[in-house]
Amino acid sequence: MLAAGRAGSLDAAFDGYKDGAPQGEGQASMANFDLAGRVALVTGASAGLGRHFAGVLARAGAAVALAARRRDLLDEAMREIGAAGGRAAAVICDVSDAASVREAVAAAEAALGPIDILVNNAGIAISKPLLEHSETDWDRVVDTNLKGAWLLSRELAERWVKAGRGGRIINIASLLALRPIRHVPSYCAAKAGLAHLTHTMAMELARKGITVNAIAPGYFETDMNRGFLHSEVGQALIARIPIGRSGRAEDLDGALLLLASDAGAYITGAVIPVDGGHAVAAV
Repeated sequence: MLAAGRAGSLDAAFDGYKDGAPQGEGQASMANFDLAGRVALVTGASAGLGRHFAGVLARAGAAVALAARRRDLLDEAMREIGAAGGRAAAVICDVSDAASVREAVAAAEAALGPIDILVNNAGIAISKPLLEHSETDWDRVVDTNLKGAWLLSRELAERWVKAGRGGRIINIASLLALRPIRHVPSYCAAKAGLAHLTHTMAMELARKGITVNAIAPGYFETDMNRGFLHSEVGQALIARIPIGRSGRAEDLDGALLLLASDAGAYITGAVIPVDGGHAVAAV
């Protein structure tokens, strides 16, 4: 079920930021993005953006539990974090199954300690016209992209409330929660639902010291969409992005660290587009 990575701590997070900041009394008023001493769980962490998010959080000082279904890729990602001086654990998790979620959270906390930050990143897409979408297609996507985020959030929120401690939930939504495209009806519906679930959970959990926010990425090249983005249609779509290019994984780092750290302590219920201006582009 679980494999623990090499223990250790990173050098102080964001050395470049600190080097450029004034030292001494005035520094206390500056935003704090340091995650030292915190534990994060990232779903869908075996590849793509989830694996990137895990590395970003580790470099900021967090111990990171990487959750996904493929042991070989999880172990590889865990070793990368360990080789960089971080602390990580790999847990097998089917986010659409409540029992698997409970087991994964318990295993992660046994390895790294109580979780402080949850990143609901696990997601899939099935590209078919609406009338060719089967019930099985629909259930696979919605169960992974929406139900899974709800199950993880509920499990951790229950633990946090019972322990009398707060936490951070960061949902990875999508531009397609705001603007639809053809042939991915289940994905669009699930991501729109995730955005609104973010609002609902933020409202209910704020008084418990739990913040809930979402990041809505635009078009970032991943294994899921690489073929489409390199197609003629995909290239035409990228040409309409106001900034003029698709996103790079590191373009998401600022929003992720803001919402995970003390710098974002007063932010809850937000859905932050990181899309090169695509959501506000002219129709």
